[in-house]
Amino acid sequence: MPPDRLAEADHNDARRDDDSPRRLWGQVMNVDERFHLAIKEFDKANEEDPRTEIVAGHAQPKELLFSRRVYAWIEKLVERPSEKLLLAARSHTLRRWMIPRDRYPMTTKDYHRWRNALAEFHAAEAEKILAEVGYGPEMIDPVRQLITKANWPADEDALALEDADCLVFLETKLGDFVDRWDDEKMSRILRQTYAKMTPDAREAVSTLHFDEKERAVLNRVLFGGRAG
Repeated sequence: MPPDRLAEADHNDARRDDDSPRRLWGQVMNVDERFHLAIKEFDKANEEDPRTEIVAGHAQPKELLFSRRVYAWIEKLVERPSEKLLLAARSHTLRRWMIPRDRYPMTTKDYHRWRNALAEFHAAEAEKILAEVGYGPEMIDPVRQLITKANWPADEDALALEDADCLVFLETKLGDFVDRWDDEKMSRILRQTYAKMTPDAREAVSTLHFDEKERAVLNRVLFGGRAG
C-alpha cells in the first residue's frame, strides 16, 4: 500500500478506536491504573451497604469491610497473588445486601438456590465494573469463574479465595453464630467450613483471636477438645 494510503488507513483505524470506550481506556491508562480504578469502583459499590459494623467507634459498611478483609487474607496466604485473584477477592460479594437470605424459603435446598443466585449476581456486577474501566474478556472471564466457583476446588486461586472467605467468617462472624445457632447446626457448619480449607488456611486458624467461648466451641467441634 502506498505510504499516503497507509497513513489514511491508520487515521481511519484511529477514528474507529476512538469510538470504543474500552480501546480509549487502553490508550490512556496503564495496567496498574486500571487495576486500582477497578478496586476503587468495587469499594464505592460496597460503600452503599446500609448494614453497618462498628469498628474503632465508627460505623462502617459491612460488605466493604468483608471484601477488604478477604483481600487482606489473600495477600497473607498467597506469596504472589494474581491480578484476577485480587480483583475477585474485592468483588466476589458486591452488593450482597441486594439479595437477602429471607427472599428464599429457609430450607437447605433454597439456601443453595440463594447462594447460586448471589454468585451470578456478584459476577454480573463485577463484570460491569471491569468492562467500564477497560478490562476485556481475557480478565473478566477468569474473575467471573472465581466468583462463581466454576473451577473450585481444582484451581489454586479458587482455593485461596475460599480459604480467605472461611478465615474471615471464623474471625468476624463466629461469635454472633455461637449464640444464634443450636449445637447441631453450629457443629455441622464449622466442620463443613473447616473441610473446605487447605492445610495452610487451617494452620492460620490458630493465629485468629477468639474469646473463651468461641475457642471452646472450636476446640470441641474441630479438634476433639484439644487446643487448635
